[in-house]
Amino acid sequence: MDSKQPPPPPAYSQPGGVGYSQAPPPPPGYPGSTVVVTQPVHMNPYMFREFGVQMQCPHCSATITTSTRYEVGTLTWIACCVVAAVGCWFGCCLIPFCVDGCKDVIHSCPSCNQDVGRYNRM
Repeated sequence: MDSKQPPPPPAYSQPGGVGYSQAPPPPPGYPGSTVVVTQPVHMNPYMFREFGVQMQCPHCSATITTSTRYEVGTLTWIACCVVAAVGCWFGCCLIPFCVDGCKDVIHSCPSCNQDVGRYNRM
């Protein structure tokens, strides 16, 4: 039984094991691969609170300090119900509607008057 096998090609044999010592070259005329890198998107990096925020308006692209106004929100209604539950019936339960500290803060652009953010107290 003399069956001789041909030796492996020289680029394939590696001392200590079988495999390529480095990646094989690409075929001629093969275009290089393209790597696409995407950056994470930050939706709202601004912390809207009581006072105006310096930012770039997403509507008119102006650099602004936001103007603020107050709107009745969830905390206002909860405070009203708590005051009424304590027993202050005769108009005292309406006090939270007069206190800005109980209302939500709406931030808007002074240039284009568009709303750009909101601070909900609840």
